[in-house]
Amino acid sequence: MANKGYSAETITVAALLLLSLFCLHIAEAEAKVKLGREKISHLHFYFHDLVSGKNVTTVKVASAPTSNSSATLFGTVMVMDDWLTEEPEATSKMLGRAQGIYVSSSQENFHLLMASTFVFESGKYNGSTLAMIGKNAALEQVREMPIVGGSGLFRLARGYALARTHSLELNTGNAVVEYNVTVLHY
Repeated sequence: MANKGYSAETITVAALLLLSLFCLHIAEAEAKVKLGREKISHLHFYFHDLVSGKNVTTVKVASAPTSNSSATLFGTVMVMDDWLTEEPEATSKMLGRAQGIYVSSSQENFHLLMASTFVFESGKYNGSTLAMIGKNAALEQVREMPIVGGSGLFRLARGYALARTHSLELNTGNAVVEYNVTVLHY
């Protein structure tokens, strides 16, 4: 098929939009199937984003040529496999992992576009996941991001996550973030 002057970025965005619409259509079709009574769950955990040290959980995989000279690190792409714990201490009970990517997506503010799956590996939610995607205004005291899906006990989940930085080491960039998540699911 001939390219009619559209950039690769435009084609990529259009493809992602079409994929999103397809996924929404599938989710609506599944919702019409009898799934039982809808429930609400409230979860509380701590997210350990370790970008330096001996137990690194987040790595930079790409950056734009100008990312390092940008005050917001615009264009930097990170991949994470962060710990989720019951309490803010790293030695606290491990509940699972936050696996996904985040991208410095603003030239003016330190905002991240996050696409993450909370993978629960213990307790009553063991084997279940929640999918979160949205803007994380990382320097704000409290950030709200949408929960757009889930699996296992969180099938067809929708809701929101409130994130609050518990601690941030300026010299290392390592952070512990408190999450309060509210989801509706079947």
